[in-house]
Amino acid sequence: MSGAARETAADRTVVHLVRHGEVHNPEGILYGRLSGYHLSELGQRMADRVAEHLAERDVTHVAASPLERAQETAAPVAKSHGLDLGSDVRLIEAGNVFQGKTFGVGDGALRRPENWQHLINPFRPSWGEPYIDQVVRMMRAMDAAKEAARGHEAVLVSHQLPIWIVRSYVERRRLWHDPRRRQCTLASLTSFTYVGDRIVSVGYSEPARDLVPAHLLAGAKKVKGKDKAFGA
Repeated sequence: MSGAARETAADRTVVHLVRHGEVHNPEGILYGRLSGYHLSELGQRMADRVAEHLAERDVTHVAASPLERAQETAAPVAKSHGLDLGSDVRLIEAGNVFQGKTFGVGDGALRRPENWQHLINPFRPSWGEPYIDQVVRMMRAMDAAKEAARGHEAVLVSHQLPIWIVRSYVERRRLWHDPRRRQCTLASLTSFTYVGDRIVSVGYSEPARDLVPAHLLAGAKKVKGKDKAFGA
């Protein structure tokens, strides 16, 4: 192997963006950035499954969004590798004006005319944090993790929308999209491989897929009473 090839292999870093596990939310609230929403029993099983999946990987850095559901998903991964768990606010859920409300047409926030003003521009989007702002903060968090784990692997636990948006940006897709088509199910890994400071590939895996309720998988058909967006 040439010196250049050896240098490239040594500078290969993987940053895994992990979506947290299922949240205990019996009221069906779009919880967004609200505190007090923890993993359900099933969500904890998902977190343990992610830790098992990564147990033999060369993970040297673990951090998560400061929200409880993300911290609780990351904790088993950090523990299995004997690492301290960091908190990075740049990994937090996207801001949303409907936070704290139920979200639906007939029985939620969309029923009230005063909320319709927030739906005028789905390309930005007008109801929450601009997509490009999510890209900027997520890329900065990923860059910091890449530096912390250079030549190894890093795990960052975040939320569905920020993960999907930064992946769409890296893969040069438009940022506005149909939320039902996001490939970012609960406890999934979206993995970015860097050579040096350049992203060369993006991978996706679902180590807890068998634990995820069918109606929450990407592209699933709606199930009556189970199609609301509660938070991610």
